[in-house]
Amino acid sequence: MRRLPVALVVTTVLLTGAGCSGDRSDGSAPADRPTGTVAPATVVPSAVVSGSPAGGNGPQVCGVAEAASTTAVRTYVEELGKMIAAVGANDSTAADAARKRAEVALTTWRTVLRQQSGLATDPQLKTLLTDLATEIGRLGTDVDSIDETELDGLQQRLDQLCSR
Repeated sequence: MRRLPVALVVTTVLLTGAGCSGDRSDGSAPADRPTGTVAPATVVPSAVVSGSPAGGNGPQVCGVAEAASTTAVRTYVEELGKMIAAVGANDSTAADAARKRAEVALTTWRTVLRQQSGLATDPQLKTLLTDLATEIGRLGTDVDSIDETELDGLQQRLDQLCSR
């Protein structure tokens, strides 16, 4: 029973970070992004970020990283919720399937961040994406093991460096 309140806290923290990523200073709504898991090669920013504090190719890298973040967090949170519900219903098959889908979302997100870190010409952005990918690599589907404070801090740094 303790897992459900922890999952709600984690969900709130993760969605808050993802929500900030899609905000636009001009008040327009973010472009629709695909739901579910996205293969690293298919994550494309919906628009090039202009005025990003990240230098060099930062706007393009930030766009891809933010799109991957939004998709992965949404999928991860949905699947984590399904897993917790399935565990509560004693449905181990559904719980295992949801856990695997959550892990795929994290793996895809980490892969995209590593790819973008390799492409980034801004040293701060390169380091931040590497740090974020490392932290995501530590996440799992055990809600007690998630360091939401660290992840939220990294996401806030990404939001600042990639602000629109």
